[in-house]
Amino acid sequence: MRITRSVRRLEAYTPGEQPASRRVVKLNTNENPYPPSPACAEVLRRFDLDRLRRYPDPVFSELRSALAAMCGTTPERIFVGNGSDEVLSVAAKTFVEDDEAIGSLDPSYSLYKTLAAIRDVKWVGVPPPADAADAPSLAPKLASRNVSLFLWTNPNAPTGAFAEPETVAAFAKAFPGVVIVDEAYADFAHTNCMRLATEATNRNVIVMRTFSKSYSLAGLRVGWCVGPADLIAAMYKVKDSYNVDAIAQAVALAAVRDQAWMRANVAKVVKTRTRFIHALESRGWDVIPSESNFVFAKPPAPAKAATIFEELRARNIFVRYFKGPKTGDRLRITIGTDRQMKALLAALDS
Repeated sequence: MRITRSVRRLEAYTPGEQPASRRVVKLNTNENPYPPSPACAEVLRRFDLDRLRRYPDPVFSELRSALAAMCGTTPERIFVGNGSDEVLSVAAKTFVEDDEAIGSLDPSYSLYKTLAAIRDVKWVGVPPPADAADAPSLAPKLASRNVSLFLWTNPNAPTGAFAEPETVAAFAKAFPGVVIVDEAYADFAHTNCMRLATEATNRNVIVMRTFSKSYSLAGLRVGWCVGPADLIAAMYKVKDSYNVDAIAQAVALAAVRDQAWMRANVAKVVKTRTRFIHALESRGWDVIPSESNFVFAKPPAPAKAATIFEELRARNIFVRYFKGPKTGDRLRITIGTDRQMKALLAALDS
């Protein structure tokens, strides 16, 4: 048995810990603390098991039509994947030659580096631009290193920081390759970049979304993106034949059709986020302004993020800690229910 060189040296992506017990305060993987729409449960209750002996719709006709209507575009500009991670994987296969590279902000979603390694191409990280005037200057730096696909998480992870659409647009206009704006957390922000993907003049911007965060469906594994029809058609050539199962398509469709439920959940998370940030700051923590469903916060000296992470874990309170020079002094804390956040604050005070 032979394992390829790229896999042998691959540093695998490390997902957030999933404790078996439910008797924990779980604030480490940015899941929504509130349940999905009751319409999703109704789909499961009524689902015809006879449908499971047949293959699912390989092009997601109903779901793509609903997503297109929601975004003000057409179905041929919509791609659906088995979670947004599969959308990213397909993009890496579709838009990157063997002698090219994948770029992203640094720090950002750690899976991006892994995707490049799996694809056996280089990863290039760049610091976020200060504003729209600064954004185009990133393009020649990336082009000089042969980056053909740039992944821009917005709001960013793990920082939660947000770049205005004008900043992303200025960069995309100057960048010769494909730009994927990863908007996993966009519903928690004050605006988004979707118009960059739906504009008729768009040649290279794809905006990606997921059902995992705002729709409370992380366990479903459905992601999607919007972009120019030629880029989307190319992605459909690469995807697995039946990559999203029939149940997932039906549940996702129900979630799309109940926007009011999702928006109500998002509003609760944002309200709790505001209160929690104030509570941390009053305790001396440094919190990066967040437009996501988490915060990236530095404890007051002499406390260390790594130590607090372990102390909280010992008390069955799970947050996320990322080692490294750019992230090791902070904790990423998912916004949970008010009760969960109070439990965390009480632990920090004790």
